[in-house]
Amino acid sequence: MRREARFNLIYLLVAVGALFTINGLIAAATAPERIPYSRFVELLEKKQIEEVVITQNEIRGKARQPVDGSTDGKRRFSTNRVEPELVSALAEHGVTFSRRVESTFLPMLLSWVVPVLLFVGLWFLIARRMAQSGPGGGVMAIGKSKAKVYVETDTGVSFDDVAGVEEAKQELREVVSFLRQPDVHGRLGARMPKGVLLVGPPGTGKTLIAKAVAGEAGVPFFSISGSEFVEMFVGVGAARVRDLFEQARKQAPAIIFIDELDALGKARSSQIGMGSHDEKEQTLNQLLVELDGFDPASGIVLLGATNRPEILDPALLRAGRFDRQVLVDRPDKVGRIAILQVHARKITLEDDFEFEEAAALTTGFSGAELANLVNEAALAATRRGAEAVGLQDFTLAVERIVAGLERKNRVLNEREREIVAHHELGHAFVAAAVTGDEPVHKISIIPRGIGALGYTIQRPTEDRFLMTREELEAKMAVLLGGRAAERLVYGHLSTGAADDLSKATDVARAMATRYGMVDELGHVSLESESSNMLGQPGLGARPQYGVHTADRVDAAVRELVQHAHDRALAVLKHNRALLEDAAEQLLRVETLEGGALEALLSRVRDVQLVAARTA
Repeated sequence: MRREARFNLIYLLVAVGALFTINGLIAAATAPERIPYSRFVELLEKKQIEEVVITQNEIRGKARQPVDGSTDGKRRFSTNRVEPELVSALAEHGVTFSRRVESTFLPMLLSWVVPVLLFVGLWFLIARRMAQSGPGGGVMAIGKSKAKVYVETDTGVSFDDVAGVEEAKQELREVVSFLRQPDVHGRLGARMPKGVLLVGPPGTGKTLIAKAVAGEAGVPFFSISGSEFVEMFVGVGAARVRDLFEQARKQAPAIIFIDELDALGKARSSQIGMGSHDEKEQTLNQLLVELDGFDPASGIVLLGATNRPEILDPALLRAGRFDRQVLVDRPDKVGRIAILQVHARKITLEDDFEFEEAAALTTGFSGAELANLVNEAALAATRRGAEAVGLQDFTLAVERIVAGLERKNRVLNEREREIVAHHELGHAFVAAAVTGDEPVHKISIIPRGIGALGYTIQRPTEDRFLMTREELEAKMAVLLGGRAAERLVYGHLSTGAADDLSKATDVARAMATRYGMVDELGHVSLESESSNMLGQPGLGARPQYGVHTADRVDAAVRELVQHAHDRALAVLKHNRALLEDAAEQLLRVETLEGGALEALLSRVRDVQLVAARTA
């Protein structure tokens, strides 16, 4: 409960207490003097009684003089009714008397009604305060929209705070210009797009860029998540959609931002009995109606964000509803440099810090991951007592994010340490021999994370968007380099290569079934894409071939993996002596990087031609 509501409740309780106190004092001042019946008889015999009122249970009266025992001179008194033949005695002594029949209905009713009214009033007061202070209006506003309204000063975000997505910013600058100068853009009959859908993987800054649009345009910003429309009550979602657009119309020009649109706009089912008329679909239908109903000239723009566009309802994506789709993808190297520079404003960097080198360590990182990287680097510099954050702190932060925390308390025996050392050096040697654009950055046998007993980090020299068959074969050879080293040195295999083997098999199966890179199977795609359009894991590939073709696919996958293993084994055989020397060095220092690692791997690169002939 907010502070203001708590103060108001305290004031109410004090007022009620004061009311009861004053009422008690007034009742005490006006109450008659209570006397015993024997005293009443004495006063009666002395003819000190002026008048009496006889009720069913007591006698009330007024004495001619103040009643004995009264401290404030009261003449009125009351006593219990005891004598049944009182009337004759009163008449004998010339006392004026009467009889009154009192009704107990009203006191009894008040004794029940007043507490109930007090309780109900207090409940309504608390419920109202909760409805006003709680998010979305609480229980008392079940059909109201939960949208949070921001104005220009509340968002605190502009396009200067958004980096790495220049194409998306350029598209949305046009929306801002429409909101600022509608007459200029409408002079040739053009209209503002009704809806703009921001599409991209998680953490790429879709919500941030939506707030930047509102901050640049200086208009009210209605922000709500798609999951907040649906509640346990039927019809609530549709009511909230209507209320949201009604609020936006009242404050137009305005921006409505619906985050995680896939929670609201999932494609409707066409099968009877499969939930085709459930609450979510009613909410979606109402959203479609609202999109058709409002005029873009009124200055309302709908922004949506999703990382699963493939599951959205086609009716939501047609022209006239979400007219424009803007891809907010993972940044390239230039974009990563810009994002790091934005987040580095909050920390102290070394004078000679090179953002380009830091960006080279973070291939594939999203904007949110880069923000976390900067924070982890600052924490790493703080732990080592540095005055500023350097590149070594960013390297430690990358290892912490990618490989996990160091687990120096996990003590391996000497046999296991030797196996891990040869395994990681096998990856590094094969990578140095068969790949040139992804040099090895660091080798370590310090356990990290949940299951990693060691790790080898490669740093790509540039962003890649396509891979050839030769590059995929080289990637499989690097993955199987650790397994080949164990087999070469110890003559057996261990469980440490399980993850490498799984990844190599996945690459080989994709080459055979999706990329058409096996001549025996032809130039056909045998499986549908197993991930969605943004590269996120999907529900799995759907085979589109028969049993005989499946046997040929399995044989092709085995052949590709075996060829990669043989290639890695050949590289390691030609560098057996160097491998043993490097293993002794790695066991001694636990980590190889920088100049020592480059000097070691430069000797491996001399056998590239041998590796190529072997392949």
